Amino acid sequence: MTCGTYGPHNPEATYVAHDYPEHAFDTGEVSLNYATTGSPDNPALLLIPAQGESWWGYEAAMKLLEDDFEVFAVDLRGQGRSTRTPGRYTLDNMGNDLVRFVSGRIARPVIACGLSSGGVIAAWLSAYAPPGMLCGAYFEDAPLFSSEIAPACGQGMNQVIGPWFELMHKYLGDQWSVGDWPGLKRAMATDLPPALARGLAAMGDFLGGDEPPQTFKEYDPEWAGAFASGSASASVDHARMLAAVKVPVLFTHHFHHVDEESGRLQGAISDLQVRHARELITGAGQRFDYRTFPKAGHVMHGSDPQLYSRTLREWSRTLHT
Repeated sequence: MTCGTYGPHNPEATYVAHDYPEHAFDTGEVSLNYATTGSPDNPALLLIPAQGESWWGYEAAMKLLEDDFEVFAVDLRGQGRSTRTPGRYTLDNMGNDLVRFVSGRIARPVIACGLSSGGVIAAWLSAYAPPGMLCGAYFEDAPLFSSEIAPACGQGMNQVIGPWFELMHKYLGDQWSVGDWPGLKRAMATDLPPALARGLAAMGDFLGGDEPPQTFKEYDPEWAGAFASGSASASVDHARMLAAVKVPVLFTHHFHHVDEESGRLQGAISDLQVRHARELITGAGQRFDYRTFPKAGHVMHGSDPQLYSRTLREWSRTLHT
C-alpha cells in the first residue's frame, strides 16, 4: 500500500485535539476510533458520520445530547483515526463493523443515527443488524437510492454527486497516494457538470485554502472511488434493504432541488425517492416519521446542532427504549 501525506501512518500531520477523549475498539479486522459521553443509565445513541466526516463533526451536538443519552460517535473504517482497509470499503463491511461495536462495546440496544452515507449505514443496521440490537434509526438527509449506480427510482450516483467523487479519487488517490490538492481545486472549477458545480458552490467554500480542510485530511479518498464506481454498494440493493427495516425510522430531509435543464439532483435525495423509501418501510410494518428542513444544510448536526438535537430528542421520546 502506498501511503500519502495524511492518515493514521502520519498522525502528527493529520489529527488535532478535541474536547472528548478518543478510544479504540478492535473488531477483529479494524480498530474503530470513537468518543463517548453521557450516562449508561440513559438510552444509547450511536452517531455515524457522513463520508468525509470524522466523529467530531458531532461534537457540538454531543454536548446538547449528553444529559439525555449515552452517546457514542464513531469513525468508520477509512475515516478519522480508524483503520484504512484498501479494497474493502463496502456498506456490508461498514455495517458489520458497527454490529461488532454495538455488541462488544455498548452491549445494549441503541438508536442508530447517521448522516448521508452514514444514514445509509443506519438503514443497513435497521434492516440487517441482529434482532433487538436497534430500537430506532434516524436517517439524516440520507442518499437512499441516489447513492446507487442504478437505483429503483430517481437519480443515481452519476446524476448526483458521482462526478465530484471521481475527481476526489483521481486527484487525491487511494490513501492520499496522489495528494494533488491544488489540482483538485482547479478541476472543480472546470471538470464538473455545471449543475453539480452550482450545487457544491451553494454549500460554501468547503474546499478552504492552500491546505485541505481537517475533515479531508482524516479521510481515505478510496471511499470516494468506491462510491463513484458502485463497488461500495454493489451487494446492498436499497429497495430490498428498506423493505427489510425492522425498527421505527425518523427521516430528516434538507436542501434539495432538481435542476430543470439537466435533471441533475442537487442535494442528497429527491422527494420521489423519500416517498418510495416511506412506502417500503411502512410496507414492512414500521413507522416512518418525516421532517422537512428545506433551508438546512446537508450536515444539520454541525450547522444547527440545536435543531438537530431537539428533533432527535423529541422523536426518541416516542420510542419504547
